[in-house]
Amino acid sequence: MNPVERGVRLRLVTTVRRLADRGLNQGSSGNASVRFGTGFIVTPSGKSYASMDPEDLVFVDMSGEAQGRNKPSSEWMMHRDIFRRFEDAGAVVHTHSPFATTLACMRKPIPSFHYEVAFAGGDDIRCAPYATFGTQELSDHAVAALEGRRACLLANHGAVAWSDEIERAAVLAEKVEALAQLYCQALQLGDPPLLDADEMKRIVGKFENYGR
Repeated sequence: MNPVERGVRLRLVTTVRRLADRGLNQGSSGNASVRFGTGFIVTPSGKSYASMDPEDLVFVDMSGEAQGRNKPSSEWMMHRDIFRRFEDAGAVVHTHSPFATTLACMRKPIPSFHYEVAFAGGDDIRCAPYATFGTQELSDHAVAALEGRRACLLANHGAVAWSDEIERAAVLAEKVEALAQLYCQALQLGDPPLLDADEMKRIVGKFENYGR
């Protein structure tokens, strides 16, 4: 393994461990990937983040051929299809974070109740229709829900976010979870007022180069 690839793998392992430590994933739930060469490097299936090391990660090419000592995540198709559809996507994070998953189980999108919803690229964070995990149908639903967005919920499942780098994809996943928690809390008091489409469009523009 060359130093460049090892560095990419180490960043991915560090990131997924941090997400697990912060409660966005539990045990071996969720997965993450980084675009690399002619394919992508993805977390393995069924392995806990606490014991994961860079050699456990799996390289998958765009045809679905895997290389490594483990099987790739069952959601590898979703990662591949996000990379195929969005040329700016350099990393994908899929979580089963508690509040985002709560809304996903209720099949509720996150509307423009807070201006930071615009971090996901639009005036809402959509909820993709349900499909069995690890299927092409789920991947298709996710990609459709991500049109014009960098994050979405997956009905009865969890959330997914993408960005140009793995650390920024993880930060967006954390932001989605924080917004989901706020929205769940706001719903306890009633239906929160929403920011209009023009205001959200202005905010999306302000966020385009935020943090870069």
